[in-house]
Amino acid sequence: MTRPRLLGIAGALRVGSTNRKLVREAARLFGPAEFIEADLDLPLYDGDLEAEGIPAEVTRLADQIAAADAVVISTPEYNSAMSGVLKNALDWVSRTGQPWADKPVAIVSAAAGRAGGARAQSSLRLAMTPFRPRLLTGPEVMIANSGNAFDERGHLTDARSVETLGALMTTLRSETARLAAAA
Repeated sequence: MTRPRLLGIAGALRVGSTNRKLVREAARLFGPAEFIEADLDLPLYDGDLEAEGIPAEVTRLADQIAAADAVVISTPEYNSAMSGVLKNALDWVSRTGQPWADKPVAIVSAAAGRAGGARAQSSLRLAMTPFRPRLLTGPEVMIANSGNAFDERGHLTDARSVETLGALMTTLRSETARLAAAA
């Protein structure tokens, strides 16, 4: 298999977001890949805007998902659920067809709270169900107290977190290779 295409989606817009750091750390642990980080700076979903045509930035995101061999999504937890930014992106992409179908997807989270985004992951899994991706079931990666979880290079500082994220990325890489071999 050639270098797989890995798409990283951080469910936050902030440049210094810990979820952006977690997506990049996941890509590093995934290993050699063509890594692309998605841009979720999209207009709010609006049926009137959709009637004028799908915005170019939405089409670009849908094309990135379709072209990826695997996707890792990192979600913050806002008010016990995934971010509105991420939900908005999912709503827009749903209007473009089925780029998620049978795509291996790993879900991770980084949050300030003690649960590390567990409820956000649950809401994201529920929202992803209609798209029919191949959601990985584990190991679960939830980075608590995320503001203190990364060093100055953006790497996780807790050895157990690195080990768990590495195991999830190994699973994602294996699933990606298995699907490529079956194609």
